[in-house]
Amino acid sequence: MAEIRLQKVLAQAGLGSRRRCDDMIAHGRVEVNGEVIDVMGARVDPATDVIRVDGKRIPVASDHAYVMLNKPRGIVTSMADEQGRPDLSTFVAGRSDRLFHVGRLDTDTSGLLLLTNDGDLAHKLAHPSFEIVKTYIALVDGDVPETLGARLKAGIELDDGPANVDRFQVKDRSRGRSLVELDIHMGKNRIVRRLLDAAGHPVRELTRTALGPLHVKGLASGAMRDLTRDELGALYDSVDDA
Repeated sequence: MAEIRLQKVLAQAGLGSRRRCDDMIAHGRVEVNGEVIDVMGARVDPATDVIRVDGKRIPVASDHAYVMLNKPRGIVTSMADEQGRPDLSTFVAGRSDRLFHVGRLDTDTSGLLLLTNDGDLAHKLAHPSFEIVKTYIALVDGDVPETLGARLKAGIELDDGPANVDRFQVKDRSRGRSLVELDIHMGKNRIVRRLLDAAGHPVRELTRTALGPLHVKGLASGAMRDLTRDELGALYDSVDDA
């Protein structure tokens, strides 16, 4: 992409009029590749340069769509299920853009699922080498001991190799069941369920609440919305910093 004026990039990103963007630059609020730009006329390549305003990354204006869905239980993570079960096509019907899901959630798992048509970003988010952290809340059988966190962090041997969590917290215990929260960056099939089952605490309900910097809080089950500019900028940072 050819270099264009910084003010134009900021305006195209929805930060206001050209005059307002000029004021941001003049007051030293804009950085390009870590360097404060406070003079008019600077030119940037939005395809490669990292631009920030007040420390927040500004994603390049594009035709791509980035949508967060709070997937309900019982929905298959597929755009067209071969067995005719309820799938994601229900939520994207009527859209002109062709979205696909980033990663997947089990049919019985609810929570945050990202839909996009940005293949490059989707690849980075789904690839194990980028180690994007995902947060889950699980209702499990049994009174989970405080020592389980250390055991899960150290790793448990599964059929396809060792697996571990990055963070583990017991939120509640009641009537022979426990509510736990965990962070994990591994992307193996049904990894959370298999880990907790191997630890002796089978999962009864599972919800993904966060994917990298994105959080499903405030989004009703079955609802979807476009990512905000700040969310998208943080998402790009999460894969660039990996």
